[in-house]
Amino acid sequence: MEWEFDTVTFPRDYPRTVVTKLLVERAEHGGWELDRLRIGQDGVRRVVLRRKIIRQRLTLFV
Repeated sequence: MEWEFDTVTFPRDYPRTVVTKLLVERAEHGGWELDRLRIGQDGVRRVVLRRKIIRQRLTLFV
């Protein structure tokens, strides 16, 4: 299984509720799921999102 990753950074002045709403929106509309969340000592939230890469196989009919 292959994954696509995306890193999003939120400043410290964003409330938790706003960050949650933004991440839920990306999950619902883009198929992303939370892989990792880090809150730095400066208060900046660094979020790593992931989603599956679905490859279609080419089928030939003779």
